[in-house]
Amino acid sequence: MAKYSIVVPFHNEEENVTILYARLKQVMEQVEDSFELILVDDGSSDRTYKLLEEIAAVDSRVLVVKLRRNFGQTSALAAGFDHASGEFILAMDGDLQHDPNDIPAFLEKLDEGYDVVSGWRKARMDNFILRRLPSACANWMMARLSGVPIHDFGTTFKAYRREVIQNIPLYGEMHRFIPALASWYGASICEIPIRNVNRERGKSHYGLGRTFRVFFDLMTIRFLLKYMNRPLHFFGGFGVLCMFIGSVMAASLLGMKLFHPQMSVMQHHGPMFVIASVLIVSGIQLLALGLLGELQVRHYYNSQRPASYTVDRVVRLVTADEQTLLSDRQDEML
Repeated sequence: MAKYSIVVPFHNEEENVTILYARLKQVMEQVEDSFELILVDDGSSDRTYKLLEEIAAVDSRVLVVKLRRNFGQTSALAAGFDHASGEFILAMDGDLQHDPNDIPAFLEKLDEGYDVVSGWRKARMDNFILRRLPSACANWMMARLSGVPIHDFGTTFKAYRREVIQNIPLYGEMHRFIPALASWYGASICEIPIRNVNRERGKSHYGLGRTFRVFFDLMTIRFLLKYMNRPLHFFGGFGVLCMFIGSVMAASLLGMKLFHPQMSVMQHHGPMFVIASVLIVSGIQLLALGLLGELQVRHYYNSQRPASYTVDRVVRLVTADEQTLLSDRQDEML
């Protein structure tokens, strides 16, 4: 079993595959410990998988995971993490915007005892309006809502201890919230500056529209971090508030009716009566339906832990020792 696993998702990155592999190989061969490269093809429509397959055919340290379609970066990372066997797992993008020469700095922090090491694009080279400004706002909100004081949640370039990343369910855009989720499990987290390189080849898959998806995931993270073990405190607060306001309005109407028996409540205060009824019923529904729905989602992802991706095939070169062992087992069966 390798000590380090490098997980890299690819989607239509045929111009960057071989270059990144060469750079990763050069850096990791200087590390005095065993390693493996988990290269995930996230439903590419170009020659990305073909090139990955060729690499796996000549290097037994490379494991290629091909997904049946484009499931997204989070699912591709989850597939890589599930197939990684290393004691420490590093994740990075496949577009050459992450410099493999930064990897030794991550390994150094892991050796110091940290559970999660997050990269920080301190000097970003992206467009200010479309990338840097929305990212700065999102990171500020994430840090405040999650209570994890790091500057860059968005980068994929992170390192984890195996036992930490295995406890974190990944779906949606959750990969960027791994430090926040890990902190809930008591993981120690640190941040190191990394180089931010402009994309040399290929086309970026990021757009401004992703910001809205991240915003909704941020609301989910806030709920999970604060109310995972006590969801009734969240839904109960809104439900009790609705029922309290509705009850006060209903009590007022009842008092009017008692002091003025001849008055028609519906004729004089019909809208108030309807609003009070709706608030009371909504409060009950909020307590019941919302709580049951969120608990079902939590049970689906945390208890059953279904995969958010479908693997088409896994490619790896069989070494001579493994081939001999396989032949011996086949002879024994015969």
